[in-house]
Amino acid sequence: MNSETRSDVSPVLRIIPRDQHSISRKNISKAALRVLYRLHDAGFAAYLVGGAVRDLLLGGHPKDFDVATNATPEEVKGLFRNCRLIGRRFRLAHVVFGPEIIEVATFRGTGEEGGDGDRHIVDGRIVRDNIWGSIEEDAVRRDFRVNALYYDIADFSVRDYVGGMRDLEDRSMRLIGDPEQRYREDPVRMLRAARLAAKLDFNIDPAALAPFATLGNLLGEAAPARLFDESLKLFLAGHGLKSFRMLEACGLLKFLFPATARALERGDHALRALVEQGLANTDARIAEGKSVTPAFLYAVLLWGEVRDQAHGWMAQGYDANEAWQRAAVHVVGEQCQRVAIPRRFTFTMEEIWALQPRFEQIHRKRVFRLMSHPRFRAAFDFLLLRAHESAGMRELGEWWAHAQQLPPEMLAAALGGGGVPAHETAVASSAPARKRRRRRKPVGRGKGDPGGA
Repeated sequence: MNSETRSDVSPVLRIIPRDQHSISRKNISKAALRVLYRLHDAGFAAYLVGGAVRDLLLGGHPKDFDVATNATPEEVKGLFRNCRLIGRRFRLAHVVFGPEIIEVATFRGTGEEGGDGDRHIVDGRIVRDNIWGSIEEDAVRRDFRVNALYYDIADFSVRDYVGGMRDLEDRSMRLIGDPEQRYREDPVRMLRAARLAAKLDFNIDPAALAPFATLGNLLGEAAPARLFDESLKLFLAGHGLKSFRMLEACGLLKFLFPATARALERGDHALRALVEQGLANTDARIAEGKSVTPAFLYAVLLWGEVRDQAHGWMAQGYDANEAWQRAAVHVVGEQCQRVAIPRRFTFTMEEIWALQPRFEQIHRKRVFRLMSHPRFRAAFDFLLLRAHESAGMRELGEWWAHAQQLPPEMLAAALGGGGVPAHETAVASSAPARKRRRRRKPVGRGKGDPGGA
C-alpha cells in the first residue's frame, strides 16, 4: 500500500457491524448526532469520520467530531440555520451549537487538476482542493489509514476502505499512498504523524518515517500561523512531553523550534531537565483540568537560547537589562519566522525571562516590588524549573517559596536594611513582625528608619 501513489490505491470495503465494534452513540456528542440524523433524514449520506472514530474505537473520549457527507457545503447550509461556510483551500461547513462546532466536509474526489471542480497544486503542494467525489475517493485521499474510518449513522456500522482497523490493532501509523508524495502535498503531515504517534502510543511505520530525513526542511515552507496551531496540538493537548520526545527522535524538532534544538545539542543536561519538567507540568495541569498558557511553555522551550545569548551580550560589555532584551528580541524574531507566536504571548515570554535576574536581587524594596509584578507568579514558577541549573538556584527558589508564605511585616523585618544571601534566609520566619500605623506596601520609609533599604 505505502509504495503506491495515492491515485493507484484501490479501496477495498470492509464493513464492521454494530455488534463487532465498541462505538456507542452515548459517547458521541449530541450536536454531532443532530447533524448526522438531519443529513440522513434529508436523504444524504452521513458519517462520523476521522479522529473521532479512531479514538472511540480505542476507548477514548474525542473532543472534536467531524462529519463527512455527499451533500455540498451549500446543501449543508440549507439544512442548518446555524451553519457558516468557511475556507478557500478546503471548503467546509461549520454547524455551530453554542461553544461546540461540528465540521462537515463534502466527500473529496481524486480528479486531476484542470478537470471539473476547483483544485490547484503548486510544486506538489495542494493549495486549493474542492473537487467532490464518492466516499471511496474520499477515503483514499485521507492521510493516515487510522483516520479513514467511517461510522455510518444509517446502520451504526464502521466502514473501512484502506485497512485502518488493522492499523488500530497493530498500533501503527501508516500513510495512504506514497509517503513522499503525501508529505510533498502537505509537509505538516510529518508533524501530524509524530503527534498522533505520541498521543496514541503508536509507532510510525518505517515507510512513513523514512522521508522525514530528506523532506523535513519542507516544513519551512508551511505557513507560520498554521505551524503555531499545530504546535498547540503538539504541546497543549495533554501529551506534550511525549510529543516533544517524538519530534526529537524523528529529527523534526529543528524544523519547528530551531533555537530549542540548537540549545539542546550543546549538551546542557540542566536545560533538558527544565524543558522536560515544564512539559510534564503542563501535561499534569491539563489532566487536572487547570488552565495553561502557550506563553509559559514557549518561554520554557526557548529559554536556553535566550539565556546563552544574553550571557554573550553581557560578556561583550552590555548592560544586563539591554543584554536580556536583545537576546529576547533576536530569539523571538527568529522563532516567529517559523512559528507565528502572537504578540500577546511573546510579550509575556519576554517578561518572564526579564524577571529571572531580578530574583537574585534579594533586597527589601526589590523583593516587594518584584512580588507585586503582574507576571511574578509565572516568573516564579519558571524559577522553580531552573532548580537543576545549580544548588544555588535551587536554594534561591526555596527562599522565594518561603518568602511568599510570610506575612508582609515579618518578611520586611527579616530582610532588614539590606540584601540577604539566599543560603542564609532560613531565619526569616523567626524574625519578629514590626507594627505599622498604616496599611501600605511594606517598604523602607527613609534613611532614618532602622528597617529602611
